[in-house]
Amino acid sequence: MSPNKPTEQELLETILEPLLEDFQYWFSRARHLLESERITFLSVEEQSDLLERVKQNEQEVRTAKIIFQAMGKQAGIDTRALVPWHKLVAECWQVSMKWRSHKQENTPTA
Repeated sequence: MSPNKPTEQELLETILEPLLEDFQYWFSRARHLLESERITFLSVEEQSDLLERVKQNEQEVRTAKIIFQAMGKQAGIDTRALVPWHKLVAECWQVSMKWRSHKQENTPTA
């Protein structure tokens, strides 16, 4: 192997580890928002469903990170697991942006 090319383990550490941490961060933020605010443009059922999906995916990421660490950072994750996490994070971003905009529009100015 060329000395300029990273090893597979180095790639996993460089890419996968921060990616898992990002998923954990964004799911945590989404969970906090959904638990602490009543998102009025979502029905109660929609908000509850989104919160449950966030919690479930947050646990999946936590489990993947534990396995990654336990395997000496030598285990990858199938993209079939990553894609749904990414889609859910994107959905949560959209809800969050819309919520911030909604709150600003409905906040009385002094």
